[in-house]
Formats: sequence, C-alpha cells, structure tokens
Amino acid sequence: MTLNEEALSPTMNSTANTEESQASHPAQMQATRQFATDLPVLSETVSHTEGGNTENKGDAATTPPNPDDKHLYPEGGKDAWLVVFGSFTAMIASFGIMNTIGTFQTYLASHQLSSYSEGQIGWIFGVYAFISFFGGIQIGPIFDAAGPRGLIAAGTICLVTGLMILSVSKLYWHFMVTFGILTGLGTSLIFTPAVASIGHWFLVKRGYAIGLATTGGSIGGIVFPLIIQAATPKVGFAWAVRIVGFICLALMIIANCLIRGRQEFIDASPGSQTPSDSSIISSDIDEAATEKKHWASFLKFGSKNGKNKKSTKSQRKGVKIDLSAFRDPRFTLTTIGIFLIEWGIFVPLSYLTSYSLRYLGLPENFSYQLLAILNTGSVFGRWLPGIVADRIGRFNTMILTVSFCLVVVLALWLPSSAVAEDNIGGRKAIMIVFALLYGFGSGSGISLTPVCVGQICDTREYGTKYGTCYFFVSFGTLTGIPIAGQIINSTNGKFTGLILFTAASYVGALLFFIAARIVGGGKSWRTVY
Repeated sequence: MTLNEEALSPTMNSTANTEESQASHPAQMQATRQFATDLPVLSETVSHTEGGNTENKGDAATTPPNPDDKHLYPEGGKDAWLVVFGSFTAMIASFGIMNTIGTFQTYLASHQLSSYSEGQIGWIFGVYAFISFFGGIQIGPIFDAAGPRGLIAAGTICLVTGLMILSVSKLYWHFMVTFGILTGLGTSLIFTPAVASIGHWFLVKRGYAIGLATTGGSIGGIVFPLIIQAATPKVGFAWAVRIVGFICLALMIIANCLIRGRQEFIDASPGSQTPSDSSIISSDIDEAATEKKHWASFLKFGSKNGKNKKSTKSQRKGVKIDLSAFRDPRFTLTTIGIFLIEWGIFVPLSYLTSYSLRYLGLPENFSYQLLAILNTGSVFGRWLPGIVADRIGRFNTMILTVSFCLVVVLALWLPSSAVAEDNIGGRKAIMIVFALLYGFGSGSGISLTPVCVGQICDTREYGTKYGTCYFFVSFGTLTGIPIAGQIINSTNGKFTGLILFTAASYVGALLFFIAARIVGGGKSWRTVY
C-alpha cells in the first residue's frame, strides 16, 4: 500500500465503531457521508491508532483494516509531545504579542501617538494582524515542501528584531514598520508551521493537541501586559518592551529546537498525488454532489482527465493560492466564517482597555489588567473546546463557542455602560465577568479554526489549504481594527457602535459555520461533525 493510499484509507472509514463503543453509546450518531479529503469525523468511539476492523454502515463497501495507521499518526509519544511543547512556547512568543496589542494601543494612543486618531493608530495593529495571517499563503506551501525549521528560525529573527527596534521608535511610521510589518512577519513565520507541524503527529487527538499548544498565546497574553504595566513606571516603556523581547527570544530558542515535521508527509506533498487518487476523489465527490444538489456546481474536485494532476503540479512549482479549494462549499463557507470571527475578535483585544479607561472611567491599573483577565479565560477557552471537539465534532463545537461569544457581547459588554457612574464596583464586576467569559469563548477562534480546516482537507495539503484560508481571512484582520477605531471617531468617542459591530461579526460567522456544518455533516445535530 502506498503512502497516498494509506492517507486516504482512514477517510473512507469515518463511521467505524468498535462493538464496545456501540454498546456504551447506542444513541450516538456519526456522519455517514464525508468527502474523500476529509480528516475523519471524530469522537471517543473512533480510534485511528488501532488497526482494528472497521466497517461502513449502509451501502458502502467494507474496506480492509489499515495496519499502518499507527505509523501515519503516532497520536502521542515523546517526539509528538515535544513538538506540542515547542509549539506551545512558540505561541507564547508570537500570539502572546498578538494578545497584548490592546496594551500597546492604549499606551501609544496616550503617549507617542497621542496626536493621531483611534482609526489611524488602528491601522498599525490592523497591518500587524493582516501580515500575521496573510503570510500563510506563502508559508503554507513552503511548510508542505520543506518542513518548519527554516520558517521558525526566520520568524524568530523577525519577531525579536521587531520588538527591540519598537522599543526605540518614536514616530508613526516607525511603529508601522517595526510592529506592523516586521513583528507581523515574524508572527506569521512562526504561527503557521507551529500549528501545522502538530497535524503531522496527531489525527484523533489533533483538536486536543492544537488546543493545548495554542493556550501558549493566552499565557503570553496574561504575562506580557502585566510585565509592561509593572516595568514601565520603573524602567520606562522602552526597557519594558525589551524585557518582553528577551523573553520571546528564550522561548523561540526552545521552539526552534523542538518543532519539527515528519519527513513522510513532507516527501508526500500535494504534487505527488497519483492519478488513481484523483479518480477516487472525483468519484466520491460526484456521489456526494447528488445528495446536495444545491451545491453541485461547487463540488467537482479532481478529474479523470488529468486536470487535477496538472493543478497539483502547478502548486508544487510556486507558492500560489489554491483557488480549487473553493470548489468545496465546506471550505468556502468555513473561510468566510473564520473571516468574520477574525473581523470581530480583535476589537475587544484592541479596545477593551481603552473602553474601560476612557469610556467607563475605571482606574488605569484595573483597565490594563483587564487584558490579562481576558487571556486568563482564553487559556481554558483554547484547551477545553479542543477536548470537546474531538468528542462531539469540530464544527459543532465551533458553532457553540461562536454562539457563546455573541451572547456574552450582547448580554454583558453592550449594557456595561448602563451601570451607574458612581457604582465603580458594579462596573468593575461586569467588566471582569465579560473579560473572563469572552476570553473563554474567543479562545476557540484560534484553537478550533486550524482543526476545522484540517477536517476538510488532506493532511499532505494542510499547509497549503490552511495558508489559502488565512490569505483571505487576513483581510478581515487588516480592516477590523481600523473600522472599529473609525466607528469610535464617528460617534464622538462612544463605543456602542463598536460593540454592535463586534456582535454583527459573530452573527455572520455563526450563520456561515452552521451552513458549512450542514453541507458537510447533514441536518441532524446528533451527527458528530
């Protein structure tokens, strides 16, 4: 059996159950139709680490067990968990800085950039977030072809250098170049390979492993704002930023030593797909298209006349957008849903401190600490949903967490200004509760989006498809923060419009994820998808 056949065989057995699992979960339903490029629909009743007999229910033919699954995805062991730990330290450094942008935004708006509007300052952080995700279109295919080592090393240089030069910046364009561009590029070079490398080592436990690694971003989002807040009055803002830079350097040295891909996946990059694989994919998609006629025009993957082979060959030649991915409506809907999540998620991260300090009139120390409180909730939000997702389905869990964020924004953040001005304790209480709960819900935006994308693509193409997705998502991160800042300017410093913009983004994301889940897993909400 070839590597390509091995990689495809688990996806054609997605409804397999052991007799013991059926006895303990008699009522549980699983998706019985998936596309050939799916990572399997997963729950506690499905294991891809054992070569046991699996059978498809219904009319599908039984496929022989694949004894090499345990070699394809170790699902644990020292090497695999060291990769997760390396990714964890990389996330502290890269996404820890991303989760600290609210501290930078508030300080710069009050000091070096006090003569600029919120919208103008917002472009610095919008460009930073944009480059952090936009680079995936270049970095994903490079990762697929060459692995993570060179990318992580280059990202370390850019991230640390950007922070060090940021510490001595004074003018608007200084901050745009050092933080917006250089630090953003470093984050992008680190983030994509750090997450994608985990996909080489885990399949069944992928949601849990990525969720565990991405908690590092929340840890950084707790520690870095507190360091800057505590160190600035004592040694100045410049040295506070340098201290953070040195911490990031130490963390990235660990990440460079531990993160690595698996050569069998790197060697089997998309360009190595055989014609027979294309035929398998084409036939399976054609069957699925008859079940979902209203999506039929989008569901024609591959071909028997060699077009798919030509496409993959062109992918191998250069780092281009894989537009063929959008023929799959699940990928299209998922990408739009992630775009809307990222459109809204950075608004509280950027403006929560300013909202508390300037609009609610709460103490400065408390306002800066809110970001650390939010990231405390995010630690659990990035970890627990990953465990739940492996049991009830990745898209099901994403729908729940997006709904949770929407409720928290409308029920807590929106009415927080209605608390009496002299009731400082009441305003503090509602902001603490909002920060914790929103941090918990929004944490899934980082930890679950990679596994949702991974569920609808072949592991060998994961870096490319993930990069393609975030190429388009990056335009949401580019515009979200400046739009929010401009809303504040146009409403004379009021934040109500900004909060409603955040809520509207979550409403749109919820609708598109529901649509993606229905297309991929059917209308039954008991289906694990």
